[in-house]
Amino acid sequence: MKNFVLSFGNPKELEAKRIAEIKSLSYLERLERLMVLIEVSYTLKSGKIIKSKKT
Repeated sequence: MKNFVLSFGNPKELEAKRIAEIKSLSYLERLERLMVLIEVSYTLKSGKIIKSKKT
């Protein structure tokens, strides 16, 4: 897996970089990313909240 670098800059420039990155991906890679997003979304939606006892 790649190391990710946080980048700071103009939001329009960052968006253009993301769009260019996505356009460079193959169809299968795009589909894999979509499936990961769906899986994370489902996990967050169906997960239970764990409350801290320190309150």
